[in-house]
Amino acid sequence: QVQLVESGGGLVQPGGSLRLSCVYFGYITRFATMGWYRQCPGKQRELVADISSGGSSNYADSVKGRFTISRDNGKSTVYLQMSSLKPEDTAVYCCNAKWATANYWGQGTQVTVSS
Repeated sequence: QVQLVESGGGLVQPGGSLRLSCVYFGYITRFATMGWYRQCPGKQRELVADISSGGSSNYADSVKGRFTISRDNGKSTVYLQMSSLKPEDTAVYCCNAKWATANYWGQGTQVTVSS
């Protein structure tokens, strides 16, 4: 059974930083693309960043230069380092793993950026 568990969310002031972690369990091939998505209040879910098995990353325009995605296959973990956080980054952040026809989601972790 595949399971993705996020952690690291919380309340942070504007301009602050957080690091999200997603540990995955079960069969997730090393060829999976791992990603972070977010859903802001009143908006549709959007891709924040993803990283391929080869290490190529892709970012939403709104987070380029502020967020960094990375993965450690040995630890079955994908990270999202978030810096210079803005109130509009407030959302539930969800981890995703996909390859071929497989598509798995974690439950999400809340990030709130507020003074």
